[in-house]
Amino acid sequence: MALESRITQEEIKKEPEKPIDREKTCPLLLRVFTTNNGRHHRVDEFVRGNVPSSELQIYTWMDATLKELTSLVKEVYPEARKKGTHFSFAIVYPDPRGKMYRLKDIGSTMSGRKGADDSMTLQSQRFQIGDYLDIAITPPNRAPPLNARMRPF
Repeated sequence: MALESRITQEEIKKEPEKPIDREKTCPLLLRVFTTNNGRHHRVDEFVRGNVPSSELQIYTWMDATLKELTSLVKEVYPEARKKGTHFSFAIVYPDPRGKMYRLKDIGSTMSGRKGADDSMTLQSQRFQIGDYLDIAITPPNRAPPLNARMRPF
């Protein structure tokens, strides 16, 4: 009689995150690149050791939430503090098969509103030390740009 595993892919992805003791764990340097036009940087801006000029350096932990990162960015950019400002997060990571980078959308937050992605952590999105974080900031008076999944037709 053969035994068959009944573990689904969703159960594998929902591995419990190990709690991080911030008193005993050294923080990592998170290199964050921001835009205020609502669009992420192009991946070709990260080639051959080059990076965009709009860099923030944040010391944080792998259990940092998107809402926590949003508040840190708002400390540096007062114009992003306005209620309704949209923050779209993406991880920029090196393509293991080539010399280029890839961009993976991981979630979004909004100033002054609670959202489904607020409690998402870097660890839950498989962020690795050495990856970059790209944040597209959209002011409240402009709608966030449509991405490929959100077509108007």
